[in-house]
Amino acid sequence: MGNTVSCCVSPSGSPKLPRQVERLEDYQINTDLSDDTGPYLQHISDREVPDDLALESNPSDHARASTIFLSKSQTDVRDRRKSNHINHVSPGLLSKKYSSCSTIFIDDSTVSQPNLKSTIKCVTLAIYYHIKNRDSNRSLDIFDEKMHPLSREQVPDDYSRTDPEHKLIYRFVRTLFSAAQLTAECAIVTLVYLERLLTYAELDICPSNWKRIVLGAILLASKVWDDQAVWNVDYCQILKDITVEDMNEMERHFLELLQFNINVPASVYAKYYFDLRSLADDNNLSFPLEPLSNERAQKLEAISRLCEDKYKDLSRVAMRRSFSADNLVGIRRSNAVLS
Repeated sequence: MGNTVSCCVSPSGSPKLPRQVERLEDYQINTDLSDDTGPYLQHISDREVPDDLALESNPSDHARASTIFLSKSQTDVRDRRKSNHINHVSPGLLSKKYSSCSTIFIDDSTVSQPNLKSTIKCVTLAIYYHIKNRDSNRSLDIFDEKMHPLSREQVPDDYSRTDPEHKLIYRFVRTLFSAAQLTAECAIVTLVYLERLLTYAELDICPSNWKRIVLGAILLASKVWDDQAVWNVDYCQILKDITVEDMNEMERHFLELLQFNINVPASVYAKYYFDLRSLADDNNLSFPLEPLSNERAQKLEAISRLCEDKYKDLSRVAMRRSFSADNLVGIRRSNAVLS
């Protein structure tokens, strides 16, 4: 097992005695004395800075980090609620349906099968808050719409100063998703890649670059997520005036800025899905609710039973493997007979 003190005190693993003594002198200042076991040494994992500390602050890589779009939207949500409270604005008629003893309302959006229209609305609203509450206007030439226009129409002179409305962003994304027949899951992955780009490349999505950044994120998400990916030439048929060479160059730059990190863990995907639902609740974007019918209840019960059986099979496979020390606590063993 080796010397426990040297293992916990010397993270570099150097066996040299002078270095070990120096570490002990520095460390004994923060030790707690115990009556039974002497000085308590803090575990090395609690004292060392982990290598993935930067990833923990990046919501597109780590599930415990808060999403950027939700934090940017909270300012507007608080101001809206404060204004309504001061001005005594009535919420009006309740448009949200609530379940009762006789009727249960559920929506058709789940984390595995989100509702397409509602998901696109939430994703475009997240992009809207990104643009509206941006810190600055940091950008790159490859994403500048003036230098790389998506259409032959002349770009207005104030294109970089006028923030787009949510409806404009929604129409742009909905057109691409409808023409390319993309799924709702692809929209969530698009938002993950967009925030990863802004974090990795230290950029801001602003009026001058939002269309090309969103287009690049959709292009990459469709290739990674969908089994039958849409080719770049297909997007050129949707956006008539863009060239394949421009699409290829933008995709290459996007991947390089992401450091070719296109992995989206399931925990990160689920976090973005539920944060988008929270964003919808804060902005009165309701998911379509329908009464729970007998047929749908039976279908949900069948799916639940199928998942339960699947997890039971996985647990049986896991039990066949060798047990670790953590699993030995909950396992019954016969009493030993001492002779």
